[in-house]
Amino acid sequence: MSIAPTLQKYLDQNVTYEIVAHEPTMSSMRTAQVCHIPGERLAKGIVLRGKDGYFLAVLPATNHIRLPDLRSQLGENVALAAEGEIDQLFRDCAHGAIPAIGECYGLDTIVDDDLNDKSDVYIEAGDHATLIHLDRAQFKKLTTDARHGHFSVHD
Repeated sequence: MSIAPTLQKYLDQNVTYEIVAHEPTMSSMRTAQVCHIPGERLAKGIVLRGKDGYFLAVLPATNHIRLPDLRSQLGENVALAAEGEIDQLFRDCAHGAIPAIGECYGLDTIVDDDLNDKSDVYIEAGDHATLIHLDRAQFKKLTTDARHGHFSVHD
């Protein structure tokens, strides 16, 4: 596998990007280490379940999500989606390799403010051996319609 077809089609229609191949990894922080990139520039996606369905929270790989902050900002009770639910939403992705772009998968997205000032951002491509590299302008273009807020804490 390489770039998930759904993601690739969406990216090709909307932005310019680079593909970064790397040895297979099973965590965001390990991916950052292997690729020699700062972990705060690797955006990870976390699927949440709310009252009206699913959405994607996007935050730096160095951070942990703070559900109470997110619940407060969204005004609803949200919970982490189960692995089986995630696999159904991201059918063309390897298990655990969620791209941090929800719109192409029909998911509303909220992006943590800690990603706003990064000169460039990397995201999972849908497998465990490929990243997508976007400059700041391209990442902002992809997340223009997303909600933004501060809902994570640096490890």
